[in-house]
Amino acid sequence: MNRPNILFAIADDASHMSAYGHRFVHTPNFDRVAQAGMLFMNAFTTNPKCAPSRASLLTGMHTWQLEEASVHQGIFPAKFKVVPDLLEEAGYFVGYTGKGWGPGDWKAGGFTRNPAGPEFSSNRLSPPENTNISAKDYAANFADFLAQRPQGQPFYFWYGGHEPHRPYYFGEGARAGKKIEDVDVPPYLPNDDIVKNDLLDYAYEIEWFDRHLGLMLDQLEEIGELDNTIVVVTSDNGMPFPRVKGQMYEQDFKLPLAICWKNAAKGGRKIDDLVSFIDLAPTFLEAAGVDKHPQYAGSSLQSIFQSDRAGRVDDSRNRAFMAKERHDVGREGDVGYPVRCIRTEQYLYVRNFAPDRWPAGNPETGYSNVDPSPTKELILTQHEQGEEKYYNLSFGKRPAEELYHIVDDSACMNNLAELPEYADLKQSLWNELKAKLEQTGDPRMFGHGDRFDQYAYTGGGMKTNSWEAYLKGNYVDKNKAHREKYWK
Repeated sequence: MNRPNILFAIADDASHMSAYGHRFVHTPNFDRVAQAGMLFMNAFTTNPKCAPSRASLLTGMHTWQLEEASVHQGIFPAKFKVVPDLLEEAGYFVGYTGKGWGPGDWKAGGFTRNPAGPEFSSNRLSPPENTNISAKDYAANFADFLAQRPQGQPFYFWYGGHEPHRPYYFGEGARAGKKIEDVDVPPYLPNDDIVKNDLLDYAYEIEWFDRHLGLMLDQLEEIGELDNTIVVVTSDNGMPFPRVKGQMYEQDFKLPLAICWKNAAKGGRKIDDLVSFIDLAPTFLEAAGVDKHPQYAGSSLQSIFQSDRAGRVDDSRNRAFMAKERHDVGREGDVGYPVRCIRTEQYLYVRNFAPDRWPAGNPETGYSNVDPSPTKELILTQHEQGEEKYYNLSFGKRPAEELYHIVDDSACMNNLAELPEYADLKQSLWNELKAKLEQTGDPRMFGHGDRFDQYAYTGGGMKTNSWEAYLKGNYVDKNKAHREKYWK
C-alpha cells in the first residue's frame, strides 16, 4: 500500500459536533468522518488555549516540556521538531491554510515559516453578511495545494479554520435559521435567551468550518485519494465561553475527535480509550513509515486503527494529563495561573498551584482570560445585581485541589476534594500526577515554576489588558468594545 496522505482539520475553539448528540449544531462532514472511521469519546488536549495546544499537536510533547511554547502568545523554539518538517524530510508535500500555529512569534523562535508548514491562503471569498466568518476560502486553497503537489507524492495538509473563534455578530445563528429551542445550556451558564443565542452563533460558525471540510473530502473523493488519506478532525480547545476556554475543567480540554483511514482502519466505531493530542504526531509518523522522534511523549494510535474493536481497545490508555501556565495576561505582574490535572476513566483531579490568584484574570482588567461575549456580559451584570452562582463558577477563586467524578458530573459542578471519604483517592491521584510531572521534567516540580511567567509575551500591552497598561491608566475595556461593535 502506498504511504497515506494526511488531512488534519482543526477548528478554533469548538467543543461540539453533532456526532456526539448535540442538537443545536449540525456537522454532517465531521459525522461522515466518524461514520467512516472512529469517533473518539475521550480525546484531550494538553492545554486549553490555542497556541500551547497547537504546539503540543505539532511536537507530540506535554505542554510543560515546551518552554516558551508552553504559554499563550509566546515564542515557538525551533529546536523542537514539528510534524510537517519531519514528514517533508521523509518526502511528503506539506502545507496549511487558515490558522496554523498561533498566536505567538515563530520567527523569534528560529522558524523560517509557520510551524504548520508553507501557507496556502491566497483564495478569498465573501463571507455571509453580518458575520465574522473568515474571508479565506479554505477549500479553494486546498485545491491549489493539491494542484501544486508533485504527481505521486503523498501529502500532509493542515486545515486550520478560524471558526468558531470570537467575535460573532449577535444573532447570526438565528438569522441563519437555527432554533433556540434546540439549545441545551450547560449548568454552569445561565439558562437565558442571551446565552442560547450566543451558543447558536457559535454553532453556526462551527458549521462553516464543517462545510469546508466537506468540500475537501469531496475533492479527495473526486481524485480517488480519499480512501488512502488519514483524515483527522478536531479542535484546539473548548468553546469560547466563560468557564470553558482557557480554564481547567472537563469540557475545557475534552474535545471532539474523528479519524478515518478507509484503507487501513475499520469504520463505524466509537472508541472509549483516553487519548491525548501528544499521540497524534507519533501516529502520523508511524503511518508514513518514519521512526518515532525521541522528543515524543505520546504513543501512536495505530494499534487502535488496526483493531476491529469498539469501546475499550487498549486498556493501557486510561490516563490523560493536562496543564496550563500563562494565558492572556491581566494579573499583577502579568503572571499566569498554574494548574496541573490528571484525568482517569472516572475522575478528574485538578491541582491549582496559586489559589490566591484570580483564575480567569483580575476583576480590574476585565477577567482577561475569558473572551468578551454576551454571555460574559450577562454573568457580570447578574453579579452586579447580587447573583453569585454563575459568577463564582466562571470567575471566582478556586481551592488548591479539586476532584470531580466525571461519570456522574461531567460539568464539574460538585467538588469532592474536601470530603473525607475521598482523601485517599485524592492523595493517590496527586502522587500519580506528581510522579508523571517529575518523570517528564516539569520545571514546576523542581522549584523553577517562575520561569513560565518570565517567557516573552508577544501579544502587546494595551491591546491585551496587561497589568502594566492597567497601572498606567491605559486599560482597554474589550468587553465594552465588543458589545458596541458586534452585539447589536
